Amino acid sequence: MGQCVTKCKNPTSSLGSKSGDKESSSKSHHKKGGGSGGGGHKEEHSAPCSKASSELMFNGTKPAEVTVETTAIAPSSAGPRKEERSAEGDGLSLVRIEELFSCYKDEQDDDILEEGMERFCNDLCVDPAEFRVLVLAWKFQAATMCKFTRKEFVEGCRAIQADSLEGICARFPFMLLEAQGEENFKDLYRFTFQFGLDADEGQRSLQRDIAIALWRLVFTQDMPAILERWLDFLSENPSGIRGISRDTWNMFLNFTQAIGPDLSNYSEDEAWPSLFDTFVEWEMERRRKEEEEKAARAKEERQSTAPESPPTTDRLGTEGSRGSQTWGGH
Repeated sequence: MGQCVTKCKNPTSSLGSKSGDKESSSKSHHKKGGGSGGGGHKEEHSAPCSKASSELMFNGTKPAEVTVETTAIAPSSAGPRKEERSAEGDGLSLVRIEELFSCYKDEQDDDILEEGMERFCNDLCVDPAEFRVLVLAWKFQAATMCKFTRKEFVEGCRAIQADSLEGICARFPFMLLEAQGEENFKDLYRFTFQFGLDADEGQRSLQRDIAIALWRLVFTQDMPAILERWLDFLSENPSGIRGISRDTWNMFLNFTQAIGPDLSNYSEDEAWPSLFDTFVEWEMERRRKEEEEKAARAKEERQSTAPESPPTTDRLGTEGSRGSQTWGGH
């Protein structure tokens, strides 16, 4: 089956290394060649070629000619190597992909589950909760979070042109760049909603806390200016919502592209989800209070730093008249 690679930083220890196969084959041929280099009847002990060598000795042929038979082994040994390659001629080894999958699959189920996924991410030197893993799941078209079926894994590796941990690691920069395209990101964004659903529970809406985490994750490379305010609104949850529907999820991407950060061009008359109306009202009220608090703090600072003004002449005259009346009374 082959051993699993434990760190993607060690490209020489790849699963089913071609160089390792070639080295073992070449060592095998060297041993056979060494057998043919011996003298006389010792040629009969070379197992792969014992029949040919005995026939040659019976016919009185020189032992040195046995080397012709050993070279004939090469075409037959090359045959199985071709069967490991993808039928589409893309140079990928399907055997290596299957072996890689087997390193992480569950003992009972023919899937990579949570424990195997964690080991897989560790060997890829990535955090399971980071954006690169989401992009990889998108490329694999994974139906469920923390799970890869055999079909998803094999077809996903073929899609990204990788049959080893090192190959997957090397493809990450290209996948991240691909995800920046407008249409590709739209596809990734919509995939993320389905990816976050619990298929076993038959969910049709994302739990609010899961939606918040996935919104923050999917916008890792290009965060909209309004995103944090939107997530604050959902966290405070003034509307008492429990879940995010697919329509709300999809429309929020349109919202970030069509509505400016100041929300001045938002109109309730347009076909936005009602939750967006509530959000805009909440955000505008929050900004109004923030401006009032800012103005109040500025006023307090001015009053605390302003120098005391000297007493006016009217005030001095009033105080003097009060003093004369007091002395006159005595």
